[in-house]
Amino acid sequence: MTIVYDRTKTVVRRHVAPGEAVPLHPEAVAFAGHYDFDIDILAAYRPTGKGRVECQVLIIRDHVLAGRAFSSLEEMDAAFMAWVPQRRARTHGTHHEIIGHRAARDHAALKPLPSTPCLVAERHLRSVGKDSLVAFASNLYSVPARRVRPRQLVEVRATKSQVTLHSTTPDSSGQTLLATHQRAVGRGVCVVDDKHWDGLPTGAGCRVTTGDIPAQPRRPKPLEQEAGPLQALLIGAPAASVPVGRRPLSAYDELTGTRPVTTRLSTRETS
Repeated sequence: MTIVYDRTKTVVRRHVAPGEAVPLHPEAVAFAGHYDFDIDILAAYRPTGKGRVECQVLIIRDHVLAGRAFSSLEEMDAAFMAWVPQRRARTHGTHHEIIGHRAARDHAALKPLPSTPCLVAERHLRSVGKDSLVAFASNLYSVPARRVRPRQLVEVRATKSQVTLHSTTPDSSGQTLLATHQRAVGRGVCVVDDKHWDGLPTGAGCRVTTGDIPAQPRRPKPLEQEAGPLQALLIGAPAASVPVGRRPLSAYDELTGTRPVTTRLSTRETS
């Protein structure tokens, strides 16, 4: 029902002060929930908390590996399997039972394994590009264009052989899976399902030609439009089409009863 773990990074997200709750890694919590057991974190600076587990390493090193050389892993495994019956026939020094008999009773008390194994995967957040591609580990993977939008964040779950892309929010049916791909080998690989690009612009309405386009004759500009840059700015304005009368400035002097001011220089100034 409970498994004691050391304070390893695969189980503990970060170290905390004594007495505080230990934050567990989400994948470790999912693993324990899948196989129905609780995680017990060993207290800090407690080397004897699971010392008998560490003792097995010393026993194998002294009884199987010491003073021997192996040319392959298969040869080492064969030597270990030949030593296991000898070890199980001995009486344990703590519970004073034959190790093989105690092991058979412990195995019978274990729960059966689930029908499906727990899938441990890397989890990352990535944004979707305008071409409905998601970049991960220097490769590109496609997602359905009709179900995502550019720059939308999606979750990438990667194993050694497979990459699945999930939406961060479930749809109306409660599903988050967007696409499943085989994990690419190497770098710079583009893994695309052609069905995912349905809904993207295809350029079918673009007009093209393979021949020369005849030059269109240029229309001469009216003289009014060649007056200067100010006239060019007023061409597009609605006020440019309103006729404007032209009169000299002396007409305004006659209407107001004034005469234009003239400046006469004195003889001193002229000299």
